[in-house]
Amino acid sequence: MSPLIGLSSSSVYPENTAAAFEIAAALGYDGVEVMVGTDSVSQDVDALAALVDHYQVPVISIHAPCLLITQRVWGTDSWAKLRKAQEVAEMLGASTVVVHPPFRWQRDYARTFVSGLKAMGNETAVQFSVENMFPWRAVAQRLPAYSPGWDIRDEDYPHTTLDLSHTAVSGSDALQFARDLGERLTHLHLADGSGSAVDEHLLPGRGTQPVGDVLELLVASGFCGAVIVEVSTRGANSREQRLADLVEALTFARHHLSP
Repeated sequence: MSPLIGLSSSSVYPENTAAAFEIAAALGYDGVEVMVGTDSVSQDVDALAALVDHYQVPVISIHAPCLLITQRVWGTDSWAKLRKAQEVAEMLGASTVVVHPPFRWQRDYARTFVSGLKAMGNETAVQFSVENMFPWRAVAQRLPAYSPGWDIRDEDYPHTTLDLSHTAVSGSDALQFARDLGERLTHLHLADGSGSAVDEHLLPGRGTQPVGDVLELLVASGFCGAVIVEVSTRGANSREQRLADLVEALTFARHHLSP
């Protein structure tokens, strides 16, 4: 059985969360990953449940609000945010909560992140899947921004998310990254990148990452997680172009995930 192919709600930006469900249903995606952000619908479990019911498209995963622009979404307590993400995932039947490593200045959260995440994971069937990031430094502190670091291979996370735009920014060998994670790789953000210092989230096949090879490795290794299309379509000059881009990404995924 091929992995589920989902659509990240971030892939339809500047359209909103509701549009992601509409587009996923229209194009034949298997489900949606909800990027919890400033869109109020993304934060509201009842509104999300109504979208699931209306479009008959499940929520595969919840991306916890970990970005700089979402620091105040669901409050400012990082552990409370993860507990809320877990609660929403459980209520919607989603299997996974995607989370970024803490920022270094989140000192208490960062200090207990690895052990605390394991403890939370032992209390629920929801998987907390930690995403690879890329090296950048907080200018004021001149220190690496993440603690624990951006390379998720360096910590003993039971579940991990591999993002193929982030491997491009970090200059990582994406195929080796996937091999190194092994069975701990349970979630994939499907994108591409050119190796720029900018996190591009190109359509798969439009950058330099071995995206097709990574997908084929997943199939060969018996991967049973989800592949989530997380690309930037903000440059699309029309909705028709956005839809065409998302069809292209879905077609690419299906082709390389075919047994």
